[in-house]
Amino acid sequence: QLQLAESGGGLVQPGGSMRLSCAASGFTLDYYSIAWFRQAPGKEREGVSCINKFATTNYADSVKGRFTISRDNAKRMVYLQMNNLKPEDTAVYFCNAIKDASTYWGQGIQVTVSS
Repeated sequence: QLQLAESGGGLVQPGGSMRLSCAASGFTLDYYSIAWFRQAPGKEREGVSCINKFATTNYADSVKGRFTISRDNAKRMVYLQMNNLKPEDTAVYFCNAIKDASTYWGQGIQVTVSS
């Protein structure tokens, strides 16, 4: 069974840090582009960051300089390091793997930034 599973979410205070992980099972990530999306209550899902098979990264303007995406193909893992978190970062975060016509989504994980 081909799956992605996020972990590492929870509650953090403004200004704090958190690392999200995305684990792939049933397939290898080597040739996939991986993206992190998020969806806040009442809002559309938005792209946060992505990393392609060459490890080229891109970030949404809202997280640039605060978030870092990385991948470890040998471990079948993708990470999103989030620093200086703000209340507006509160959302359900999803990882997504894409290669050609194949796409996989994780189930999502809640990140809440609040004092």
